[in-house]
Amino acid sequence: MCITAFFRLIQGEEIPIYIWYDSYPTHSGEGYEGRVSRVSSDSPYGLASLNLTNIRETDQGWYECKVVFLNRSPNSHKNGTWFHLDVHAPPRFSVTPEDVIYVNLGDAIILNCQAEGTPSPSIQWYKDASPVQPGGTSGIFNDGTELRISNIRHEDIGDYTCIAKNGEGQISHTARVIIAGGAVIMVPPTNKTKLEGEKVQFSCEAKALPGNVTVRWWKEGTPVKEVASLETRVTVRRDGSLVINPVAAEDTGQYTCQVSNGIGDPQSASAYLSVEYPAKVTFTPTVQYLPFRLGGVVQCYIKANPPLQYVTWTKDKRLLEPYQTKDIVIMNNGSLLFTRVNQNHQGRYTCTPYNAQGTQGSSGQMEVLVRKPPVFTVEPEPLYQRKVGETVEMHCDAQEAEGTQKPTIQWQRKDGQPLQRNRVRVTGGNITIESLRRTDFGYYYCVASNEVATIVTNTQLVVEGTQPHAPYNVTANASDFAVTLQWLPGYSGGPDYKQDYTIWYREAGESEWSTIPVTPSGSTQVTINRLAPGTLYEFQVIGKNALGDGMLSKVITVKTLDGVTQNKAEPTSDKDYHQPPEDVYENVVMFPTDSTGSTLLPPVFRPKGPKPGPPRNISLTEVSNGFILTWQPPTERANLIQYYTIKFRTDGPWKTLNKGHIRPEETSYLVKNLVGGRTYHFRVVANSLKSYESSEEVKFPVPARVKHKAITAGVVGGFLFFVVAIILSVCAVKICNKRKRRKQEKEYNMVACRISDVRNGGQAAPVSQVPLKKVVGSYRDYSLDLP
Repeated sequence: MCITAFFRLIQGEEIPIYIWYDSYPTHSGEGYEGRVSRVSSDSPYGLASLNLTNIRETDQGWYECKVVFLNRSPNSHKNGTWFHLDVHAPPRFSVTPEDVIYVNLGDAIILNCQAEGTPSPSIQWYKDASPVQPGGTSGIFNDGTELRISNIRHEDIGDYTCIAKNGEGQISHTARVIIAGGAVIMVPPTNKTKLEGEKVQFSCEAKALPGNVTVRWWKEGTPVKEVASLETRVTVRRDGSLVINPVAAEDTGQYTCQVSNGIGDPQSASAYLSVEYPAKVTFTPTVQYLPFRLGGVVQCYIKANPPLQYVTWTKDKRLLEPYQTKDIVIMNNGSLLFTRVNQNHQGRYTCTPYNAQGTQGSSGQMEVLVRKPPVFTVEPEPLYQRKVGETVEMHCDAQEAEGTQKPTIQWQRKDGQPLQRNRVRVTGGNITIESLRRTDFGYYYCVASNEVATIVTNTQLVVEGTQPHAPYNVTANASDFAVTLQWLPGYSGGPDYKQDYTIWYREAGESEWSTIPVTPSGSTQVTINRLAPGTLYEFQVIGKNALGDGMLSKVITVKTLDGVTQNKAEPTSDKDYHQPPEDVYENVVMFPTDSTGSTLLPPVFRPKGPKPGPPRNISLTEVSNGFILTWQPPTERANLIQYYTIKFRTDGPWKTLNKGHIRPEETSYLVKNLVGGRTYHFRVVANSLKSYESSEEVKFPVPARVKHKAITAGVVGGFLFFVVAIILSVCAVKICNKRKRRKQEKEYNMVACRISDVRNGGQAAPVSQVPLKKVVGSYRDYSLDLP
């Protein structure tokens, strides 16, 4: 007879989990009831196996099988057999960070994520779906279970996900890190397009500590509750979302949500609502006039979203086919243009607009009447010529046609500048300008208008005894190293004044202008030499007479030619640029010449090859010590980039931000000392050996609060400058004292030597009679301060 027993080794102790004895009930250990049974073996020795079902992860470990014979004397040798059971299980978390973690800027946090499973799972960390890269203020420790951030910055805010995985599966947990204090928008509103009559909902979910978040909504800067047209259709829900039901055409616009809990600056986010509707007529004038034998327009006032596609017209209840009718054209805005009006164009018209959503119907009938336009009875002289300080009076009058209103008369300047009311009087149709100035020079329009038509006549006012007016019609002809300019002279100031010219030019985007006087005197053509090939330049022309400098012409932009003679075929498309850069570029020596044909030295080395593509996705992010400007490399020919440069401007010209070149593998730059409350414009320039390509311009308004940082930096800088000045002053005094002492000791040494010579009969003595230790020591000490 024998007893078969199975044991489990738990913490060093053998715990029985199954005992079998013939003719007696079996014994199952705690937790193994119903899961263990003996499987008899066919062996003649009566051996047995253990059947364990419903395997659990806790079943993993060492097991022993023992057979004890009751009719035999105890055997000192162990008769047990050990087995190890491995139970593979997918990961499960034992420790996870909180779902939402509130922090302050500058805090240090530890995100702990521990998991169990067989095999032991590995831990990976992600921030906003991107793997966490240790470095700077963040690191991963303790076999990946801890993510530590020593100094929380704005860019550290976001969702952190830990993923535990082994061969049996993976699980994940996400913790959201939010700045404590001010409310933070977690789900901003997004742009919506709706049909008129539908319902629209904008989300605006926010988190904050404390969590008493208040959400406010604006439409185009006005609180939605104060927009009369929205009063009965708008609702702000408890979760912060905005609902408009139903939407109307006038609801189209930008909607902004602002969240706050009373701490810090409120955050805001915006989205645009586009409400689509069938095209409709918004206004129908009952009577419209067309001027006889002139051009005229019959207006159809339309509103449409999506944009207008076409308009149909009827005349006297019959469909009008303008494409088959002489002198009638349908304009892009749907109105009818009559190029030359006659009596047959009179009648009753309707218009019907259409877009992708259809139409809301036709307009009401419009009575179109053909009438004669007004005519000028008095016209101003073609030219009025006066001197500075004098007065000029210009006359104009017009008469209406029979059955129409008397026309009103107005005076305007051709250049659009307003009339100076303190020096200008308009009486009836006449205009008087007193105390003439050079700025009064120019063309003036007399405009007569009534319900039928508007007619215009013009005159020129010349003011003598002024500085020259701006040259105009400036044209340019570019070569490799030079640009030839031509222009028409502006008014010189009168027949007694001779005009000379000066050229202002600079490389486009640079801040400093260079000037070149035009020779010979009075010439209206000049060639500017010694320019760089393949470079964009800006030019202006200014005149000067005996009274002084005149006004600058408009700026024209000209690019010099590349001037490269190719030794092999140029590639015809981007696909041909597959070879390495060293196969594309070859240095070509070019000898530029001036307008006389003389060679300019030194020669210019210009490589050949394609431009890089433009940098992409420019953005600016605020950090603790400034702003980080980031960009992405070009999608095309990025391998040609040698370095990046950054250009910026506020209200003035473009300037270069970085002093040194930015390596092609770098795609960010720290921008400091931006002034709060100002708007900056940035662009990133990718430079190759040949040329450059600029990114799109990015506009960035700097928050007003940054101004305090700038003031603080100025105060600290001033204090440090003061401290450095004191230190330098003290050092200068010490050096001067040492030099003075050195001079005095030198004189003392010379006197001592002369005394020694006298006492020794003018011969050198073996030992000086005057003590020199102090002198020698002083020189030794002083020598230590020398470089």
